[in-house]
Amino acid sequence: MKAGVALGTSPSILLLIVCLMSTGALTQKAGDKAPPVPGPMLNQGLVNYDTPEFTLSLVRSSQTVAALKPKGADGFDFTPGDLLAERSQNGYFHLGDLTLRLRTEDSANWTNYSTAAARMPVSPLSASANVLASADLAPTLPADLPLQITRTWAVEEGRLVLRFALTNRSTKKVQIGALGIPMVFNNVLNHRSLEQAHAICSFYDPYIGQDAGYLQVTRLNGHGPALLVIPEGKTPFEAYNPILDHKGREGAMAVFTDPTPRGITFEGFYEWMVHSQAYAENEWKNAQPWNPPTGLTLAPGESKTYGLRFLVSDSIRHIENTLTRNQRPVAIGVPGYVVPQDIEAHLFLSYGKPVASVKVEPPSAIEIREDSPTRDGWRAYTLEGKTWGRSRLTVTYGDGRVQTIQYFVIKPAAQAVADLGHFLTTRQWFTDSNDPFHRAPSVVTYDREANQIVLQDSRVWIAGLSDEGGAGSWLAAIMKELVQPDLKELDKLQQFIDGVLWGGLQSKDGPHPYGVRKSLFYYQPDQMPQNYYDSSFDWKSWTSWNKQASEAVDRSYDYPHVAAAYWVLYRLARNHLGLVTDHPWDWYLNHAYETSMAMTRYAKDLAVFGQMEGSIFVQILIDLKREGMSTQADTLESKMRERADRWRKEAYPFGSEMPWDSTGQEEVYAWTKYFGYQDKAEVTLDAILGYDPAIPHWGYNGSARRYWDFIFAAKDRRLERQLHHYGSGLNAIPVLAEYREHPEDFYLLRVGYGGTMGALTDIDQEGFDSAAFHSFPDLLKPDPLTGDNGPNVFGHAWNTAAYVVDHPEFGWLTFGGNVKVNSTVITVTPRDSFRSRVYVAPLGLWLTLDAGTFERVELNSSTGVVRVGLAGATDVTPEARLRVEQPAKLSGVGTYHPASLLKAERDAYLVPLQKEVTWVELTTGH
Repeated sequence: MKAGVALGTSPSILLLIVCLMSTGALTQKAGDKAPPVPGPMLNQGLVNYDTPEFTLSLVRSSQTVAALKPKGADGFDFTPGDLLAERSQNGYFHLGDLTLRLRTEDSANWTNYSTAAARMPVSPLSASANVLASADLAPTLPADLPLQITRTWAVEEGRLVLRFALTNRSTKKVQIGALGIPMVFNNVLNHRSLEQAHAICSFYDPYIGQDAGYLQVTRLNGHGPALLVIPEGKTPFEAYNPILDHKGREGAMAVFTDPTPRGITFEGFYEWMVHSQAYAENEWKNAQPWNPPTGLTLAPGESKTYGLRFLVSDSIRHIENTLTRNQRPVAIGVPGYVVPQDIEAHLFLSYGKPVASVKVEPPSAIEIREDSPTRDGWRAYTLEGKTWGRSRLTVTYGDGRVQTIQYFVIKPAAQAVADLGHFLTTRQWFTDSNDPFHRAPSVVTYDREANQIVLQDSRVWIAGLSDEGGAGSWLAAIMKELVQPDLKELDKLQQFIDGVLWGGLQSKDGPHPYGVRKSLFYYQPDQMPQNYYDSSFDWKSWTSWNKQASEAVDRSYDYPHVAAAYWVLYRLARNHLGLVTDHPWDWYLNHAYETSMAMTRYAKDLAVFGQMEGSIFVQILIDLKREGMSTQADTLESKMRERADRWRKEAYPFGSEMPWDSTGQEEVYAWTKYFGYQDKAEVTLDAILGYDPAIPHWGYNGSARRYWDFIFAAKDRRLERQLHHYGSGLNAIPVLAEYREHPEDFYLLRVGYGGTMGALTDIDQEGFDSAAFHSFPDLLKPDPLTGDNGPNVFGHAWNTAAYVVDHPEFGWLTFGGNVKVNSTVITVTPRDSFRSRVYVAPLGLWLTLDAGTFERVELNSSTGVVRVGLAGATDVTPEARLRVEQPAKLSGVGTYHPASLLKAERDAYLVPLQKEVTWVELTTGH
């Protein structure tokens, strides 16, 4: 479910507000709060230090961080320094704290220790020339702790360093089963407006890569500087542990907690785990960890030192350059870290020490061969995925430093999407004509643990075919047909549209024609047989809408799904023969138009915001114009301009009036680009890059931040960083669109393609598609419900393509295919799931097919001629429809067009197809 709400008066919106309050989202406004009472830790005040890159403020009594302000950033603080007073009581973590789980050699039980649990002033130690502050932490730790712990803040080689020295002061061996360093940065959006949050808050994401690991902290507005936290000495980033606000909150198992209330506006803090063995044996025992869990045993009198170093990168795009300048290992994967089994992936490593070994676990998962180094000495490898699922690549360098890179091997992308379509239209196909809610025939939600369809849930939309959590599966099924149309599947989906969607989920007539209901399923026991509703659910919460509430049509987020369904069938009916037979093409396009307009009539409060899948509205408008339906086009364009003009006046024109959201950006970018509001499009793109990272880890690379939708649409209901939830697929849309205008910006391609491919990691080997992957270390698995997976499939279908790049360092590369270079001829074989889009980056050339598929594309780098090989004719596709666009206006590149005369229709060239490959030559000549 979309987090954003409009603070209006409609019943459905008020119910949403209740929901958000229940998860800690809508707390008191800042002006309503009583002034915080400073805790005793602030009695001695603060002390400030000037370092080459930061202004650092420490709390004098605890020597924890009160503020960490990078130079030249107008006072911006990476930590929640403005909340220091209210977070100064016992139990609140700050940067500089430490958590431990220990046991002595004669004990079988672990004991937990935290420097934040019961604050007492630490004992300052004398400081040397490069040491800013140092202290013995014994006063703020329990007396039975068998270790002496000294913490030091220092400046070394111009960099700020935090270091902990642990010494066994007992007469027994001490086993350290877990050691965590809390990472407390200002991702607390509670009580902040959207503009305030973008001005002062940050998000952070981990590269859980052992000795090469790091944490990147990026500002919400996407601007520099960014903060990097890296290991100092031997302090591997082994695991990433959430710090919850309550023990057992939302099902997660917490040991250490922080009272800062988690909810829609606060994801929570995390800790950098150096050792995690004690957790792996207990709370995390049922999960497959990212890295092998370790511990440490200290003999009496033995010491061990751990530390972190803080770096500043002038921009998010330059994070890897900053790592390189600081002698850190850097890895860049192409096309990322999701590897289909039919492509050659590439890995490039940069580090000043030789590679001693490369190891894959499981051993059969990936075949690796080393290639020649690149021009500037990057080590290059070709990877071929063999075994489906998660795998870990471990690189050991000559100096003993270890780097791990997490990969996910999938079936060939086309096969994964075909499996998805089959699963959706067989295992998830519901046909009970006696269903009292008239949901048949349709593709419904599925529970993978129970291996059965879901016909009841107290969150009624999940069983009600609407909202993202209920519409997800049928939307995924329809978007699959855009990518890979199948006659049998389309026959079923046409039954769904005529039998359930049109006249059921969507009104044919009455007071709200074309209005879309919030749910077909509802909780109304007085209208159902006795004991009809499953008593294992709690039917008393706001989520159990009654019949009247379920029939409301004021939820704008329900409309894009329906509009997308009509548009896909319009496109298939218009461009193919015999695929869609129930209605002519114009019936579907007109219904897509009417649905778009109905959203602005019946759901005005929420329609002012950007919608997930909102790119569909832009495409509907474009197609109305192409079809000469000028009256409808003018009406739709006028209404959408009203929305865009509102966004033009806002500093951060996306999301909702909630302090932050990550689904409206996709549509806001699309319309602001369409209407020429370039400044707002740039603001939107920058914000996306602030929460959508490029990290050497399949789960985080291109995984746009979402952390509350497990509450609304998953089986394991948690506030938890979601890996490759639908934010990944949707936010990839504007990122890749921007890349096509700026092909020199390789970073955009990596982020956007990571999100596009991330959606496929949610599909299992049989075709079941999870809503997202649980990132907390006690689960690390896909959620068992399909939930709100549909928008992610939408994003994949909208974006999937082959991108060919001539990188200045890495040479010719393809994202979504394979590339071969023979003298001056570069041949690209698309291997993405669609095979109907190819972007030739050196020419800024965007080739797309409304009908037909690409077999190969050849570029002659000497002459600039492009040859397009189209797959042979079929009964439903006797001709291809080729669009030739150049969104990037590159100097010295002319305008491409077919060398031979081809008929054009609706801005596409018609290419009669032969039985074998049909070749079309594109040139800039006359």
